[in-house]
Amino acid sequence: MQRVIRIGISSCLLGHPVRYDGEDRREDVILDALGKYFQFVPVCPEVEYGLPVPREPMRLTGGPAAPRLVAISTGVDHTDGMLQWTRGKIKCLSGENLCGFIFKSRSPSCSAAGVEVYSPSGGRNKRAAGIFSRAFMRHFPSVPIEEETGLYSARAREGFIRRVIDFSGKKRG
Repeated sequence: MQRVIRIGISSCLLGHPVRYDGEDRREDVILDALGKYFQFVPVCPEVEYGLPVPREPMRLTGGPAAPRLVAISTGVDHTDGMLQWTRGKIKCLSGENLCGFIFKSRSPSCSAAGVEVYSPSGGRNKRAAGIFSRAFMRHFPSVPIEEETGLYSARAREGFIRRVIDFSGKKRG
C-alpha cells in the first residue's frame, strides 16, 4: 500500500475564499506540482478561530518577539483568543502526521517570517512570523516549511518536495 504524505497549507492557497476580503489566493502552479506527491491539509487560523468572511483586516503590532494580532480600524486585539485556538489546533495537527507546511506570505497569522510588525504609533518595526505559524514552527521545529512565494520557481518547488519526502522517510524509519 502506498503511503500518503500529508502537508499543511493555508486554506486560501487552495482556493478557499477565506481571506479578510472574501477572496482566495489560489496558487495553481504550486498546487499542480505538489498535488502529485502530497495530500493537502487546509488550515485557516482566522476562520477556524471564529472570525467572519469578510472581516476587518488585521496586523501585528508591538515587538517582533511577542507581537499582538490587532484589527486595523477598530483596534480589537485578537491575540489571546488566537493563541488559545492555536494551542488546540497544534494538538489536532499533532495527530495529522504532517510532513510539511506551506504558509501564506504576509499574513499576520500564517507568514513564516515576512509579515511586518507595527509600533503602537503605526510605524513599522521589523518582520516576524505570524501568530499561528510561529507556534507551529516552535512545536514542529523539524517539519519542512515554506511560504508560497518561496515556491514560485520550479527549482524551489523541487527542493521543497525533496525536503518533505526526506522528512517523511525519517518519520517512518
